[in-house]
Amino acid sequence: MVAITHLHPDHVSDLPALLWLSQAIRREALPISGPSGNSTAPDFSEFLHRLFDAKNGAFPLLGPTLGGAPGEFGGGVRLDVNVVDVSKASPATVFDQQGIRVTALGIPHGPMPTLAYRVETAGRSVVFSSDQTGTDPKFVQFAKGANALIMHLAIGSGSTSPLHAAPSVVGQVAHDAGPKRLILSHISIPSVALDPAIADVKKFYAGPLTIGSDLQCTSVS
Repeated sequence: MVAITHLHPDHVSDLPALLWLSQAIRREALPISGPSGNSTAPDFSEFLHRLFDAKNGAFPLLGPTLGGAPGEFGGGVRLDVNVVDVSKASPATVFDQQGIRVTALGIPHGPMPTLAYRVETAGRSVVFSSDQTGTDPKFVQFAKGANALIMHLAIGSGSTSPLHAAPSVVGQVAHDAGPKRLILSHISIPSVALDPAIADVKKFYAGPLTIGSDLQCTSVS
C-alpha cells in the first residue's frame, strides 16, 4: 500500500512519478490512504482527482488510476482510495492483509490535516510520526512500545515552530512512548546545528538512537 501523511509538497509531490506506468508491474488495485481535508487542503480523494482526473486533472494520462480507460501508455495501476478522518480520537485501520496491519491517527501539524501511521507485522511494529508538533498525548499511546519510532527533526535547538516539534519535545515524546529504537528523520537543519539538536533529544530520551539517512536500512529487534 501507499500511505500519505499530508499534502505539503515535500511529502506528496513524487506520487505521480511513482504511479506512472505502475500497471506494468502490478495488476491488482493498489491501496492508498491519506487525510481528510479542511480549508487549508482538500481531502485526499479530491486531491487525487485534481491530479489524475482523465479530463481535468494535472496529469490526465494517469486517469486509469481513478478508473479511467487505459490510454496508449497504460497510465498507472488502479487506486483503492481510503480517506482517513484526522479528527477521530481513535486510530483507523487502513490495511489488514497478508499478515500486515496498518493503522492511522490524526496528529497536529498546524492547520494541515496530517496522519501518523503504525505498521505491525511478524511481531514487530514501526511508527511513522510524520511532521507534527508533539503536543497530542494520543500519539504517545499510538506509538507506545513500538520496535522503531521514526520522528522528524525539522527544527534546531532553541527554535520554535507552529508546525514542528522542538528537539526537546521529540525526546520527551520518545521517552513517553518507550520505543525500542528512535530513528530521527526529515532532518531539515544545517549540519552544524545537528549536534545541539540531538543533545536536546538525549536530555529526555536515553534509549537506542539512529540518525536516519536516505536509503538507510535499520535492523528492528
